[in-house]
Amino acid sequence: MIFEDEHLLVVNKPAGLNTHAPSPYAGEGIYDWLRHREPRWAKLAIIHRLDKETSGVMVFGKTPVANRSLTEQFANRQVHKKYLLLTDCTMKRNEFVAKSKIARAGDRYVTGLQGGLAETKFKKVRADVWEAEPLTGRTHQIRVHAAENGLPILGDALYGGSAFPRVCLHAAQISFKHPASGEALTFSAPSDFAADARATLREAVMDANETNAYRIIHGASDGWPGWYVERVGDFLLSQSETPLTKPQQERLSQFGPQIRGAYHKILSRHVRGANATEASPQHVFGETAPERFTIRENGIQFELSFNEGYSVGLFLDQRDNRRRLLTGHVAADFPVLNAHLPPHTSHLLNVFSYTCGFSVCAAKSGMRTTSLDLSKKYLEWGRRNFALNNLDRSEHDFIFGDAFDWMRRLVKKSRAFDVIVLDPPTFSQSKERGVFRVEKNYGELVAAALPLLKPAGVLLASTNAADWPPEKFIAVIEASVRGAKRKILKQHYAPQPPDFPVSRAEPAYLKTVWMKVA
Repeated sequence: MIFEDEHLLVVNKPAGLNTHAPSPYAGEGIYDWLRHREPRWAKLAIIHRLDKETSGVMVFGKTPVANRSLTEQFANRQVHKKYLLLTDCTMKRNEFVAKSKIARAGDRYVTGLQGGLAETKFKKVRADVWEAEPLTGRTHQIRVHAAENGLPILGDALYGGSAFPRVCLHAAQISFKHPASGEALTFSAPSDFAADARATLREAVMDANETNAYRIIHGASDGWPGWYVERVGDFLLSQSETPLTKPQQERLSQFGPQIRGAYHKILSRHVRGANATEASPQHVFGETAPERFTIRENGIQFELSFNEGYSVGLFLDQRDNRRRLLTGHVAADFPVLNAHLPPHTSHLLNVFSYTCGFSVCAAKSGMRTTSLDLSKKYLEWGRRNFALNNLDRSEHDFIFGDAFDWMRRLVKKSRAFDVIVLDPPTFSQSKERGVFRVEKNYGELVAAALPLLKPAGVLLASTNAADWPPEKFIAVIEASVRGAKRKILKQHYAPQPPDFPVSRAEPAYLKTVWMKVA
């Protein structure tokens, strides 16, 4: 954040984030991420856009007054923007003006006789750095004009730029009049094309004082197909289907002095027969981790272990969903609980609770929780997570057993919950139930949970079944709600967090929907 008042929010957008989500089930753009993160940003409006790979200053309106004023200022060319670009091409001229019509041609924009008129001023800052001032607001106009005048932007492969880890275009400055006071304002953000753009994105969306566990390499989206690396406190957890390659080992060693050691886990679908030692991540370099160690996530402490088998104790892709329970805020105009319902009188049921991450966050917000799981080991792990966060475990319930069997029992006991979390594994098996597969049995799971959900209660339904399209996942849940003669009052689809970036090469796998059900 650069600036905020009653009317405006000004931010420094990192490269790698769209302005807004390109589709309903893609990763969030910066607008979506901001608008759903804080209640005070629920009414944010997009005034202008930056390309996904362009970094720099962006302005959002927070009030109708701001939206009208800024829109008029842009339309009347009263907003002045300056960009910086990096190129490896040289030019004798120190400045020039490019003026042409620009039209879309597939994924690119081209100059010609068609399209809208675009005009850009260019001024040399030094041999490889140029300032660009767009006098119009056409899509890609700086990139098109730079390339057609012999200055292709470094990293901009779409327009002939040389290879580089990012597109070296940065919105350095914006000037306009304050929508309410009329005061002349100028906001700027320094460029740093040499910085690791992927690390910068993650730093921008996370508070290092609050969170030290997140994904730092997400497969092909971060240039490493099939390889996934997470920072978990002072250690690294690497994951792939094969042993580490030499380039991967070298990359792990570059993550800085704050990392004490690294582990690698072989991703496999055949772990049921393996013992804990065989399935556990293996030490790669540095210090060995303690038997148990803690990490921070949104200020909450969680216990992890590299010695307990395939799972280390927390799924980091659910961080934002846990935060929603912690803050009581799902999305714009969607609180977890109704305003008249104090948290301490509310109750959450966490089915397939694993180590009780969702339960801890709900409890920290003041809710009573019931955690249900088929593993005594993980429930005990969950109790330790409660203790880590100074939560009185005697005020919360931990139930060992089959999810379907216990939900039937709870219905017979006339239990009712304000929030129910359904985040099952893609496959599980119990004596009472037999085999559970998410794509086949998720509807039954929702149907079993709905009798326990109070009117106007909130259902959090999630799955990491990568091959299950989100449209079909949501359709199954909606069908179960209709089958129970109930109605969806609110609905919010929550994609993967920004440190699990979605791309064509690395499609989304995590699907989560929050529903308020009458």
